[in-house]
Amino acid sequence: MTKITIQKATGRWVVRSGGAILGETENALELIEGDLAPVIYFPREDIAMAFLDKTDKTSHCPHKGDATYYSIVNRSSTDENAVWSYENPIDAVSEIKGHLAFMPLASVKVEQL
Repeated sequence: MTKITIQKATGRWVVRSGGAILGETENALELIEGDLAPVIYFPREDIAMAFLDKTDKTSHCPHKGDATYYSIVNRSSTDENAVWSYENPIDAVSEIKGHLAFMPLASVKVEQL
């Protein structure tokens, strides 16, 4: 089984798309899954949800559960299915419930401040 570690991400994190700041938080989580690059999960309450439109896309991860997706819509562009969330994650990763993660796209930047 793939080992997943979730810990509080140190410092302050920001996510931007198309020049707009979508969110900023000191309460991000860092999820490390096997040999994959760490993924920063932002608390939903720290994200400007007005920029996100829920899509019909879903996916299943045997280690995390079923993910739902959102597109980022701003004045200059739309990034389809660029955000995901585990609304009801499996118990082993329950900390990520209510959090959002962002695809590492050219137009989407997740940075530590």
